[in-house]
Amino acid sequence: MSTRATREPAALRLTLTATALLFLGLFLVLPLVAVFAQALEKGWAAYAEALREPMALSALRLTLLTAAIAVPLNLLFGLAAAWAIAKFDFPGKNALVTLIDLPFGVSPVISGMVFILLFGRQGLLGPWAEAHGLKLVFSVPGLVLATLFVTFPFVARELIPLMQSAGTEEEEAARVLGASGFQIFRRVTLPNIKWGLLYGVILCNARAMGEFGAVSVVSGHIRGKTNTLPLHVEILYNEYNFQAAFAVASLLAFLALVTLLAKSAVEWRAAAERASEAEASRVD
Repeated sequence: MSTRATREPAALRLTLTATALLFLGLFLVLPLVAVFAQALEKGWAAYAEALREPMALSALRLTLLTAAIAVPLNLLFGLAAAWAIAKFDFPGKNALVTLIDLPFGVSPVISGMVFILLFGRQGLLGPWAEAHGLKLVFSVPGLVLATLFVTFPFVARELIPLMQSAGTEEEEAARVLGASGFQIFRRVTLPNIKWGLLYGVILCNARAMGEFGAVSVVSGHIRGKTNTLPLHVEILYNEYNFQAAFAVASLLAFLALVTLLAKSAVEWRAAAERASEAEASRVD
């Protein structure tokens, strides 16, 4: 009787499922198919030529370079911030948690404008930076700074609830047994958060490669020097070079699909490990 009470009518379940599938088809699958269809409209030769074009290769290298710098730095920040918030009490803890969420509440374009106001030639710190030979806007360092700002919550936000749910008992027991801080982290903390850590890194990398608003403001749109893949797509589209624009966009879509597969693999592996641990505990 309890099973019947909790089961929805078949018609309702079918309607909800069909609505969800229709929504996904119209707003996710159809645009993705359209991107690849437009990219291949003139054949594989034109598609390959658009990707081999020097400006496209330069944008790809810059996108990968920016992500390669921003993701490890955000990994270190996320670990440090999550460790401090979850394991210790200190003045300003709530303020730190709020500041970590700041990029989620600020438009990326506004974030880019902040860096212009700070480090631009007429900005607050611009004259000082110029006097010391530092060019932080309309250059690669500016792209890295903007990407760092918009992506730094991802790792920390994945790790904080994991560390808080794990508590501090295991670390305290390891400390009593004489383990050093690094040993506690490597042998106790890291195994408990490894899947959440990897998940946060995947999300951070995806946002770093696809970021448009903030890097658009600080890049200056200098071809071959400060254009990432999203900015290169915009330029090609504005020049009515639609096939090349969709070809480069398909590369970003492919990277997004790879990220999605990696995310799904991490979720599956984490779920399998939890199920294995639960089975082992029942046997014991």
